[in-house]
Amino acid sequence: MLFKFLRLFKIARVAIRYGLDEIAISGFDVPRTAKLIETLIFWRDISAPRGVRLRQALEDLGPIFVKFGQVLSTRRDLMPADIADELALLQDRVPPFDSDLAIAQITKSLGDHPAELFASFERIPVASASIAQVHFAVLKDGRDVAVKVLRPGMKKSIDEDVELMHIAAQWVERLWADGKRLKPREVVAEFDKYLHDELDLMREAANASQLRRNFADSDLLAVPEMFWDYCSSSVIVMERMHGIPVSQTERLIEAGIDMKKLSRDGVEIFFTQVFRDGFFHADMHPGNILVSTDPATFGRYIALDFGIVGTLTDFDKDYLSQNFLAFFRRDYKRVAEAHIESGWAPKNTRVDELESAVRACCEPIFDRPLKDISFGQILLRLFQTSRRFNVEVQPQLVLLQKTLLNIEGLGRQLDPELDLWKTAKPYLERWMTQQIGWRGMLERLKTEAPGYAHILPQLPRLLHQALKVTVEPQQRDAELLKHLIAEQKRTNLLLGFAVYVGGGLLAGVLITQIVVRWHYLF
Repeated sequence: MLFKFLRLFKIARVAIRYGLDEIAISGFDVPRTAKLIETLIFWRDISAPRGVRLRQALEDLGPIFVKFGQVLSTRRDLMPADIADELALLQDRVPPFDSDLAIAQITKSLGDHPAELFASFERIPVASASIAQVHFAVLKDGRDVAVKVLRPGMKKSIDEDVELMHIAAQWVERLWADGKRLKPREVVAEFDKYLHDELDLMREAANASQLRRNFADSDLLAVPEMFWDYCSSSVIVMERMHGIPVSQTERLIEAGIDMKKLSRDGVEIFFTQVFRDGFFHADMHPGNILVSTDPATFGRYIALDFGIVGTLTDFDKDYLSQNFLAFFRRDYKRVAEAHIESGWAPKNTRVDELESAVRACCEPIFDRPLKDISFGQILLRLFQTSRRFNVEVQPQLVLLQKTLLNIEGLGRQLDPELDLWKTAKPYLERWMTQQIGWRGMLERLKTEAPGYAHILPQLPRLLHQALKVTVEPQQRDAELLKHLIAEQKRTNLLLGFAVYVGGGLLAGVLITQIVVRWHYLF
């Protein structure tokens, strides 16, 4: 309880120092007293733009809040562009933890001291982030490896800070008129899941293994091999990759890397992961990408850090491919129709109005090089259009939006003249042909063949059962109808007899009455 109080006090102090209270009340009708109190805090400097102040505050609050800011930067549907742009600059500037703690963690997780597990182990880490740090080592068979070790005490720290975020989200939703639309509790829940997924390094190792298998026959992307005998939920050991960080363009040029090809390869890797596999690396910032200098894989991308991946269903892939192709062909009517058909836009949305709004967002960007296009601004305008037409922002596409922004930054860095549209369009058209044409049909038949092989021998028995189930009710219905007809005939006979007898009795009564009355009169 004391920790929570001290943590809340620090958060409040940092918020006041950077003027986050001023940001919070600037656009709302709040009591004059609150504004007066805000003006009396004269000892702080809040002259910097609000996005800069928010970023600095999150950096002061520590790695968990930095991570939260990074996640928020992807939700451009929830915040102004200036804040989202600034949060995108957040970096995990975390000092490494004590190497003795790393060695203790390895010993506890893998059951032996690094001196026994490896031929050599470097005590000084080569990289450190908020969740884990990396040490280089050599296996006893001579293979170079990288050892990733989870930062000790992270789960407790994350649970405590995220609990405070949940409380803050509830207050925002109650006190802010626009709070429910921004869904603060859903955003914090998404962040909570994202962080706890990163805490399980076995999940990261499995993601890497899947991505490596997907690109096993590709000459575009290299993924390190995982050594499963040395992997646990808090320590993983993988193949050491040798390359140049993709952000160091001068070194890449000096090494003889073809920068234009590299930029085109990056686009193809992205679309291959999304549309072919529905499984993509969702943290493709420059710090997680190398370019291979190994002669066997020279010029190939190297992916690192697989804690965050995105997945898409066949429905998502079909929807996205239709939208991308419609965008590339400037068929904005088809874009509008796809939104409505998918259920993402209300059924009563007017196609012509949505078409016009999408055209206004996208038409200015065509036939322009990547250096003149800001995907951040385009996404922002599309999100604004989405809100106007009540289009739901799909959670499964948030990571895709984040990755697309990473691709934008990477493309600008490698080849400012890259035309993303012309590069991507042939790939998407080829993919659509494979999905819809004869080749796609044959591939689906090939995929379903094991199921058909199991069902075909059973077809005679299944057909007999189906006919039996169909015929037996018909026989029962015929017998029931025959019985009902017989019963109806019997009922009609009885009714006729009753009418006959009843009619006779009535006639007798009437005749008796006439005779009596006639006799009385005369």
